[in-house]
This record gives sequence, C-alpha cells and structure tokens, in this order.
Amino acid sequence: MNKQEDKYKDVPIPDFKNLHFLQDHIKQTMAFYHPNCIDINNGFFQNFYNNGNIYNKKDRHLVSSCRFVFNYAMAAIEFNQTEYLKVIQQGIDYIETTHKNPKTGAYAWQLFNNKVTDDTNHCYGLAFVLLSHSLAFKAGITASKDKIEQVWQQLEKYFWDEKFGLYRDEYNANFTQLSDYRGQNANMHMCEAMLTAFEVTLDPKFLQRAYLIAHNITVRQAFMSDGLIWEHYTSNWKIDWHYNQDDSANLYRPWGYQPGHQTEWAKLLCILYRHQAENWMIERAQFLFNKAMEIAWDDLNGGIFYGFAPNEEICFSDKYFWVQAESFAAAALLALTTGKNSYWHWYQKIWSYCWTHMVDHQYGAWYFILDAKNNHYSDIKSPAGGKTDYHTMGSCYEVIKAIKLKESAL
Repeated sequence: MNKQEDKYKDVPIPDFKNLHFLQDHIKQTMAFYHPNCIDINNGFFQNFYNNGNIYNKKDRHLVSSCRFVFNYAMAAIEFNQTEYLKVIQQGIDYIETTHKNPKTGAYAWQLFNNKVTDDTNHCYGLAFVLLSHSLAFKAGITASKDKIEQVWQQLEKYFWDEKFGLYRDEYNANFTQLSDYRGQNANMHMCEAMLTAFEVTLDPKFLQRAYLIAHNITVRQAFMSDGLIWEHYTSNWKIDWHYNQDDSANLYRPWGYQPGHQTEWAKLLCILYRHQAENWMIERAQFLFNKAMEIAWDDLNGGIFYGFAPNEEICFSDKYFWVQAESFAAAALLALTTGKNSYWHWYQKIWSYCWTHMVDHQYGAWYFILDAKNNHYSDIKSPAGGKTDYHTMGSCYEVIKAIKLKESAL
C-alpha cells in the first residue's frame, strides 16, 4: 500500500455550488482522458494509470465503451463541442460492430484485442447501451434514435418481467439460458437510462417505465429490508441475504447495503419528481440519503464507506470515487427540491472531502479507490469496466442542470 501524500491539503477550497467551478472541473476531468483515450477506429482505450499513461490497450468492457460515449456526448452538449461528434460516432460504431453480435443482437460484456472474451448478456450493460445512444442522439448522432428503439425492443423481449415489474439480470450468449439472479443495480441504471431516453425523445413509455422501476425498487422491495435497498434477490424477487456474502468488494454485485446506491436512488427519485411529482419520491429520497449518511459517513477520516451489513456495521471500509460523487449530487438535488439547508451542508462536506482526497490536482480526474484512512492501494486510476469518470462528471452535470432549472423557475 502506498501512503497518500498530503501535498494537496493546502489547495484552496472553491465554491462548489458555483456553475463555473463545476463546468471547469468537468473540463479538467475530460482533459485527463482526451484525446489520449481515443483509439482510432476502435473505440476507446480503457485502462489508465494515475498519470494518464495507458497500461493495457487491449482489454475493453461494454460499460466503459458506453460511458466514454456518455462523456463525449455530455461535453458536446454542455460546451457545444461539435468537434466531439466524430469521437461520439466512433464510439457508437465500436459498440454496434465490435461489441454487438449481428446474428443475435447481443452486446458482448468483455473484449480482448477486439475479440469477445465474455459474451454474457447483462441487463446492466444494455442500460448503458441505451444511455449512450440517447445522449449520442441528443448530441447530434441522428442514427442513434433508431437504436434507442431497438434496445427497448430487446429489453422487452428478453429482460422485462411483467409479473414483477422489474428487469431480469443475465442471459447466456444466445438468450437461451436465463440466470436465477435478480438485482437492483441493473434496474437502478435502467431507471437512469429510461429517464434520459424520455428527456431526449419525450416518448412517455420511457418515463412510465422509469416510474415503475423506481416505485418497485425503492418502495416495494425496500419494504422487505427496513426501507433500505438491498442488492440481491432470487428469481421471484425475494431477498437473497447471502449472495456474494464473502465478496463485499465486488464491483457490480457486492454483498451488503451500498450507501452509494441509497444516495444514487435518492438522486434518481429527485429527477423523477421533476417530471412526475409525487410526495413518496421525495420522502423515500430523504430517507435513503439520510440513513446512508448516518451509517456510512466516516467521522474520523471523512468520506463515505463502501458497504454496511444488515446490522449496520461497516462491512467494507474502502472509499470509492463513485460513492462520493453520487452522494454530493443527491445532496444538491435534495437541497434544491426540499429547500432544506441541511442537504447543502452535506453537499459541502462531501465535496470538501473529495477535493482534499479524491480529486487528483496534479494529473486530473479522480482517484479510483482509497482505504479507510484515505491511502492509495495502487497507481491505477481507471480500469476497464470500473471507471471513466462518468460518475464524477455526470454528478457535476446533474448539479448544474438542477441549479439552472431552479433559477429559471424563480
């Protein structure tokens, strides 16, 4: 373990609510990746050291392929960077040719040297395919509009479970074998993708689906686990308390309650409330956020722990970048929606921690993982499938959007 230096402890604390600060931070984060991440005609490089050097040019992950499209599309939209359109198109082409199997329509989960190494069909992956096409279309890639509908149809055919009003998780390569596993994580990101697809297309079916997913996860399913959101379920959506019980650090399916997912759902509920305001959304959002901070905020060293057990003891004490980012976004949206200053207090507190420990002020972007005492484990900043700073930049975009909407309503 490499002990983190405190060389940034004297970096001035900015005004985290200032729109220019948030925009500049996005630009500085993008500068870590652009143009170094672009692999001409082959999507994006996805493995970076802290200093920006690429340590593996051949491993590719569907989630990262899609999230890089998100990064460039959002930047093109926010900053009118029309020169990014070619990069967005290249990223979309890679997803639709190299990841996609033309015979089955399936999107491969992992590649090596542009060859499929894991052809599992994950609903989680399709959520990001839908998200990337939605934002590509908004940025100006008109062909992505048809792809949005194609992904919707694939989801309806294989993944949507009408009986439970939620998405199934995983099929084999040819959609002939369905896993018994059910999880909230894929549904959470599908809710995010549906909200984005609705905002881009204004097709009400996407909003209706986002609403149904949100209610079924944050109300019906959460009722079975004391109001909090558990990660893992059986095929009939009963809680599986033991799935991955020996793996609290799993990147996509960790055991334990995830504070970052409680707050990420709080953020999504605030966005849903913007489109279809119902009181339960804000009541649930506040409960989820408040409980996550009560249990998982580290009073000693700052930051939010990765996971806690059903008895509310911390079961994994590392600090992940995305947990912090999603939480400051949730705090801001709750502050703007409820008018409660306590959420601005949390926004400031979380951002101050991130500014001191998670943001790399030398090379740019955010660090991936820190231990409980905010020390580094390695010099890897962004591994394939794990990080493209979609969470960090995405959270900044959400705060910018929410502040602008609030100001325009006054």
